[in-house]
Amino acid sequence: MTPEDFQTLSNAKQKMEQIGWAMQGLNKMGNVIESRIQLLPQKQRDWIQQITYKVLHTVVKTNLISMSKKSKTTPMNNLYKALVTSSGAIGGALGASAFAVDLTLATKLMMRSIMDIARSEGEDLDSLDSQLACLQVFALGGKSKHDDNLDTGYYATKLAMSSAVKGATGIAGKTVTTLLNTTGNPLLQLIAQVASRFSVQVSEKFVAQAIPIVGAAGGATINLAFIDHFQNMAHAHFSIRRLERKYGEEQIRLKYEELTVTKV
Repeated sequence: MTPEDFQTLSNAKQKMEQIGWAMQGLNKMGNVIESRIQLLPQKQRDWIQQITYKVLHTVVKTNLISMSKKSKTTPMNNLYKALVTSSGAIGGALGASAFAVDLTLATKLMMRSIMDIARSEGEDLDSLDSQLACLQVFALGGKSKHDDNLDTGYYATKLAMSSAVKGATGIAGKTVTTLLNTTGNPLLQLIAQVASRFSVQVSEKFVAQAIPIVGAAGGATINLAFIDHFQNMAHAHFSIRRLERKYGEEQIRLKYEELTVTKV
C-alpha cells in the first residue's frame, strides 16, 4: 500500500471513530435531550421510526432518478450544507409541527450529498452495489449514548447491512429504483435496518427541535450537525471502498482494524 493510500485509510478510520465538531455541539445538549427522549411515549418512538423508514424509501428512489451519473472530482459539500441548514432554520422556526417536512427535505439533500461524494470517489451510481452503499451511510458512525445497544463498528455495521440482501435471488442486474417498485424484495428489509439505526439520531433531532428555545437558529445548527456528520461518514466510507477495489476488501479490513485512532 502506498503511503498516500495508507494515510487515506487512517483518515477514514479517524472520521468513523470521532464524530464531527457540529455533532459534538449537539451532544452537549445531552442531558436535556436524553431526559426528553426517555419521556417520549412508545407510540411516538414508533412514529419516528416509521417516518424515518418512509423518508428513506422515498428519497432513495427520487434521488437516484434525478441524480446525474456523470463523474465529478469535487463534491459540492458546502452547497448541500447551506441547503440543509436553511431547511433546519425553517423547521426550527415552526417547531415540532414541521418536523416531518424538515426531515424529508433534509434527508433528501443529505442523500444527494452522499451520492455526490460517492461519485467523486469513483462509484458507479448505476450499479446496485453503489446505490446500496449510499443508503448504508445513514447507518454509519453512531456514537450517541442512545445507541449503546447497536454495534457501531464500521465493518460490523457493513456486515449487518449486507446480510439483508446477501444471497437474495432475483436482484442481479437490478437497481434500487426497480427493486422499490416490487414487493417481497430484500431491499425493503435493508431500508428497515438502516431506518432503525438512523431513527436513533432522528429522535435526538426531534426532541431538540421540540425545545421551545431552539427556534430557527437552533434548527439550523441541528441540521448542520447532521449533514456535517453524514458527509464525514460518506467520505470515509467511499474512500475505504475505493481502496478495497484497489487492494481487496480483506487486506483493507485487516489494515483498518490494526489502525489506532487519536482521541480528540
